[in-house]
Amino acid sequence: MAWRQNRWMRRWLIVIVFWAVPVAIVAVREIQEEMAYNRADLQQALTTWTFTDAERAAGAAQRCHGTPDEAAAAGCPQSVLAANAARQQEARDEYAVRRATLASYLWHAFVGYWVVPAATLFAVGLLIAGIRRALRRPPVKRPAAH
Repeated sequence: MAWRQNRWMRRWLIVIVFWAVPVAIVAVREIQEEMAYNRADLQQALTTWTFTDAERAAGAAQRCHGTPDEAAAAGCPQSVLAANAARQQEARDEYAVRRATLASYLWHAFVGYWVVPAATLFAVGLLIAGIRRALRRPPVKRPAAH
């Protein structure tokens, strides 16, 4: 009999577990797409170099390519590396901010698309169960048989 009384609870659990699947699929795809964009943007910022006219005339553009480590290994002048270091650090900082923002957005989406509906369904189930219990007819007392 206890199994039958908790039928709505079992149904609620099944619904929220199945509802978690599409929420998780959307979240994973969003993470993949956004982080691919963020990584590409970071890579583009780290491999783009700015030169003064004097540095360009000195041939720094041929030696300064790729990431800062690759450029230093290829013989890029320290003045060019130092001039671009601040911009590249800003790009790294922006990447970290984007990751944190994405995590925050995904947390809010998880709460909004899974926790809130689950809690709402649970509350509605409790409300219906309470109403059904309140409206249940009292047991009929039969006269004792002699």
